[in-house]
Amino acid sequence: MLYCFGGSVLSSLMLAEPPVAFLAKGTNILLASSVWYLVFYCPQDIFYRCFAFLPLRLLVAGMKEVTRTWKITAGIAHADSHFKDAWLVMVAVGWARGAGGGLISNFEQLVRGVWKPETNELLKMSYPVKVTLIGAVLFTLQHSQYLPIARHNLVFLYTIFLVISKVTMMLTRSATSPFAPFEAALGHLFFGLQKTPSKLRSEGAASSNGSSVCDRSSEQHRDGVKKRQAKKTE
Repeated sequence: MLYCFGGSVLSSLMLAEPPVAFLAKGTNILLASSVWYLVFYCPQDIFYRCFAFLPLRLLVAGMKEVTRTWKITAGIAHADSHFKDAWLVMVAVGWARGAGGGLISNFEQLVRGVWKPETNELLKMSYPVKVTLIGAVLFTLQHSQYLPIARHNLVFLYTIFLVISKVTMMLTRSATSPFAPFEAALGHLFFGLQKTPSKLRSEGAASSNGSSVCDRSSEQHRDGVKKRQAKKTE
């Protein structure tokens, strides 16, 4: 439940509202519980095998991205009702509402008895968290009338981008974010060219290997010279 309704819990905490408000919607709780039971306890894993079929997986993934858009817009409108024209609050609540499951994942893991600090989404964001943050910024600008585009057009374009990128990543089985080239370019522009530790280690290993090869070749050359001098003296 924490993962399914993480956005509602996190946004409620940020706005000083009861974090258990999502429990009032019995239909959503029943639906989430039913899906959980069928995924893990359906006989012969029939339910899981049905949704492991690629066309169904693509359909469900597309539907999830559509709901992500509506969660972002609902979170921004809800934040604006509490804090009028507060940009940062609207972005934060919209981001939390749309990607709450990922942002709250560390707490959800702690509840299950698993602690993985290296998976902190605030330190190392996954693609869904990144694209949700971008969407929260765009919809906040549109809501504040600083982005000259109609709301329904922005919703349409953003949802189409989410669905196409998600389906493409699933079909190509790629975990690389579509924003990776832009992130690399901006990182080089604002923070300079800095090599990662893995590259430094690989270069260090290559240099050590090269130096060892050179040492071995020089020793072999000296041995050959000594042998030729010994033959001449004989």
